[in-house]
Amino acid sequence: MTTDAFLADCRARLAFDILSHTWNAVVLWALRDGPRRPVELREKIGGISSKVLTETLRRLQSNGLVDRQAHPGAPPRVEYRLTALGRTLLAPIDAVGAWAFEHGDEVLAAQEAECTAATRQIGSAERPGWDLPG
Repeated sequence: MTTDAFLADCRARLAFDILSHTWNAVVLWALRDGPRRPVELREKIGGISSKVLTETLRRLQSNGLVDRQAHPGAPPRVEYRLTALGRTLLAPIDAVGAWAFEHGDEVLAAQEAECTAATRQIGSAERPGWDLPG
């Protein structure tokens, strides 16, 4: 088995792909305390549409990370829960969250500095002669 995360067949790349989807880690984290209905997940998460939540839950289910349980009755009820495999991702998600908490301000400052530099470059390109010495 290779450890080069940039090879197409590498398992590390699979993990990066799972965590690279914006909502995957958020939904997994929201399910850490037990099963939830979709409406409960949307309320807990905030900012996610029903459509995107459904797509995310299906993607997580197809990867074996989430289990869907339908309960009969009127009206029918559906709950989602983490599988044992899904629970194994909670520690890495927590570690990335801790990194973001510790270094998030640095990342935001770098993004702001880049945005400011880009704005200055655009402004100087619109005003020929601005960057000329003298």
